[in-house]
Amino acid sequence: MQKDQVSTIFELLDTASIRLKKEQNISYIEALAEAGEAFFQSNDRNGLLKDLIEKADFASYDHEQIRKAFQLAVLKGQKDISHPNRQMTPDTIGLFVSYLVNKFLEGQKELVVFDPAAGTGNLLLAVLNNVTAETTRGFASEIDDVLIKIAWAQANLEEKEVELFHQDSLEPLLISPADVAVCSLPVGFYPNDERAKDYELKAKEGHSFAHYLFIEQSLRYTKEGGFLFFIIPNDLFEGKESVQLKEFIKEHAYMNALIQLPVSMFKDKKHAKSLFVMQKKKEGLEAPKRMLFANLPSFSQKEAMVGVMRKLDQWFIEEKETKE
Repeated sequence: MQKDQVSTIFELLDTASIRLKKEQNISYIEALAEAGEAFFQSNDRNGLLKDLIEKADFASYDHEQIRKAFQLAVLKGQKDISHPNRQMTPDTIGLFVSYLVNKFLEGQKELVVFDPAAGTGNLLLAVLNNVTAETTRGFASEIDDVLIKIAWAQANLEEKEVELFHQDSLEPLLISPADVAVCSLPVGFYPNDERAKDYELKAKEGHSFAHYLFIEQSLRYTKEGGFLFFIIPNDLFEGKESVQLKEFIKEHAYMNALIQLPVSMFKDKKHAKSLFVMQKKKEGLEAPKRMLFANLPSFSQKEAMVGVMRKLDQWFIEEKETKE
């Protein structure tokens, strides 16, 4: 039933995007952004999408199925035209981050989630759709005008309360601190040396690492005691430059978990990534008794995955016991 629903929604998005791409002579991903807006606002684009809008019933669709359909369309768009800064968080990673958010913030009834590098909103919306908190809302920042338009359309069609900021995410943000920060770290150099001067993690010479600054920015906009979930390159804590980062984290947060994602997910082992979890320091809080380290097998290896999940669950049980 749900698989059919994903197919139905994808067909609507795909058909609309193909029509808009041809009419406006734009890329598929740009057309998808236009299509998402058209479906939400019921704008028939001079009759071009009238039949599709009349056929669609987004109010009846499951929110996760809408997100997954958008994900399929975005993946198609990435094949249409390659763009290094328009890479989307894979679905399995988003769902695993959601699992970790639920475990670390178990019992919290209200949850505010912030993503400073939101892209199409896939990671943020995966978390908002799957957390167990009764009330959720989100903040998202993204500099790419096409990606944030897709995030806006998704959030509205999935009926999520998300405030979006179209700006350089390392500039000051007009938001209140969140309970949770999630971010697939953009890796590279940050060209704005003047803005980087406002950060402790700025480079002593030349351009600063954008991924370092995103970690610091995320901490700024997370509440004391709040949790941060980063998708990081496996070599983040390697090299002489990482000494500065490790000292900064030690001063401002407690490191909770480092979980290596399946290498099979990445075409090149050099680009393999991990999930890094930390908690912003707060008076009265203590560091975990021991940090959680794990290597995830391929998500298709069910038995091996069950074993790892048991290990994770045991860690949470032990940590809970030490705090009681």
